[in-house]
Amino acid sequence: MITLRRIYEPAETGEQYRVLVDRLWPRGISKEKAGCNEWLIEISPSNELRKWYGHDPAKWEEFRLRYKKELIMKQDELKRLKGLEEKHGTLTLLYSSKEEKYNNAVALRELILEQL
Repeated sequence: MITLRRIYEPAETGEQYRVLVDRLWPRGISKEKAGCNEWLIEISPSNELRKWYGHDPAKWEEFRLRYKKELIMKQDELKRLKGLEEKHGTLTLLYSSKEEKYNNAVALRELILEQL
C-alpha cells in the first residue's frame, strides 16, 4: 500500500517506511522531526518543472503529463519505491506542499499504481 502524507504532520500508526519525494528539503522542519527514513530526491520533479508548475492547480494536468515523461526515464527509482513498498508493506510518500490534491507525490503515486 502506498499512502501520502504532508511531512509536517506526525506519522500515524502503520506507516512502515516514509520517503520524502520533494526536490527541496521542507522549510522549518528538522530531519529528526520529519521522521522520514529516506529522501529520494532523484524521483522528484526537475527544478525546471517544479518552478514552472508553482503548485498552480490550473497547470495540474500539464504538470502530470510532464512529470510522467520525466519519471519514464527514472525506472530504477520507481522500481526502488515499489521494492520498498513490498519490503515494508506500507510506503508513505512525504511532500511539503500545502496543496493536498495537486502535488508531485500524488502524481508519483498515480504512476506507480498504473505500472502495477
